[in-house]
Amino acid sequence: MFLYNDLRNGNKKTQRGCSHQAGSIYGTGLFQKKREGGRYMTGKREKTAALSKGRQQGGLQKAALYFWKHKYLYLMLLPGLVYLFINNYMPMAGIIIAFKKYNYSLGIFKSPFTGLKNFEFLFKTKDAWTITRNTLGYNVIFIVVGTVLAIAVAILLNEIRSTMGKKIYQTLILVPFLISIVVVSYLVYGFLSTDAGFINNSILKPMGKQGIGWYSDPKYWPFILIFVNVWKNLGYNCIIYYATVVGLDASLYESASIDGANRWQRILHITLPGLKTTIITLTLMSVGRIFYSDFGLFYQVPMNSGPLIDVTNTIDTYVYRGLMELNNIGMASAAGLYQSLVGFALVLIANLIVRRLDENSALF
Repeated sequence: MFLYNDLRNGNKKTQRGCSHQAGSIYGTGLFQKKREGGRYMTGKREKTAALSKGRQQGGLQKAALYFWKHKYLYLMLLPGLVYLFINNYMPMAGIIIAFKKYNYSLGIFKSPFTGLKNFEFLFKTKDAWTITRNTLGYNVIFIVVGTVLAIAVAILLNEIRSTMGKKIYQTLILVPFLISIVVVSYLVYGFLSTDAGFINNSILKPMGKQGIGWYSDPKYWPFILIFVNVWKNLGYNCIIYYATVVGLDASLYESASIDGANRWQRILHITLPGLKTTIITLTLMSVGRIFYSDFGLFYQVPMNSGPLIDVTNTIDTYVYRGLMELNNIGMASAAGLYQSLVGFALVLIANLIVRRLDENSALF
């Protein structure tokens, strides 16, 4: 109180004393700036930097201890990582072939650089439009039809009350997925062969109709390919959706039944909303491979028939024919790189759309 009154009344002695004390305080190391590494840092900044450095060292020590504690698990993981690197990442150096005129005697890196000429040659031909149309068109139909039918079959399986019946139906539905596409191609040939096929000999001829040259008439093959693809892959997709349906809370169905909801209402308001996340995830994964086609389906099933090229030629079969028949490695590599880049862009776009609609359903 006295000090305050002296200061307020202008006591010079007291003011000088306070100034001297303040100067002695500010002259101590508590507020004094120190030169370190060419910069002036206050004591507070030094303390913060020391704490941050200590935390980093502590984090590294914890990480090292955690790694050492689980070293055997990491050793078990090592062969898989090595295989992944050799199989998936080392071949990516071959992307450079798409920009070169490949010469066997010179090798990949010494072959002459051609820039974008391989892409220019690819897009100047009608093949670019044909393979893009077929690849995208078929895959969009496969995704839509396959998803709808897989969900429908999964719901029907869930409605079966007999445990034995469920197992039998699941097995029968999954068997086509386990059959090799080469075997499937000969099964299709057994039905569609012009001379000895089941349809021509056992269905059309007894009806007094002329047999159809299935492997020379392209107008039937879009429907044949869609049917074969759905028949082969329906079981696998159905099992995934069925596993999700089985995992839904049974009390929701019981409550809906008590409230008077019929079976269709329970499916519409409980089952389908419960499948939303699974549908979005599988659809995004399918969109990521929308520029990839089942090589066996489009090459082996039509028996590589020349008259069917316009409706069966996709990017994958085009790359194979470019390598094996035309021996144009540069253009085949350009088509493969084009396929990868467009597929990657479609994944990002589809995921962005899903993120805008529902952030929790996006993949990343």
